[in-house]
Amino acid sequence: MVGNERVTGRGEAGFTLIEVVVVIIILGLLASIVVPKIVGRTDTAKRTTAEVTIKQLENALKLYRADNGFYPTTDQGLEALVSKPSSTPTPLRYADEGYLDKVPTDPWGNLYIYLSPGMHNPDYDIESYGADGEDGGEGAFGDIESWNL
Repeated sequence: MVGNERVTGRGEAGFTLIEVVVVIIILGLLASIVVPKIVGRTDTAKRTTAEVTIKQLENALKLYRADNGFYPTTDQGLEALVSKPSSTPTPLRYADEGYLDKVPTDPWGNLYIYLSPGMHNPDYDIESYGADGEDGGEGAFGDIESWNL
């Protein structure tokens, strides 16, 4: 005590219930503005990732063809970019380190579809079935196709 003053605990730092409620309301308003914009970006990001991966696969296939004179067959698949195929046609100038470290999966965890010769491109087709993992669909469930990139 200093002089005749008493310490009562009033005036100590702290938040009132009204201040806490106001802060919660402000945070709720901010979340209602930001969250919808972030949520819609996940599907777009996955589709963009699939497109980029298909382009990388196309580059690896072009290197394979430059070295060997042909693309891997449908049966040899994209695995031919990782390890030398033993089935016919056998590549004669296969790169020692291969063309990819591993066969990638699409952003939804599915293998890319590879056909050679392709139905849409005479050399090859590469396709991801999108979020639903099934042929066809629209929006997030739409297919990502090498011939449409």
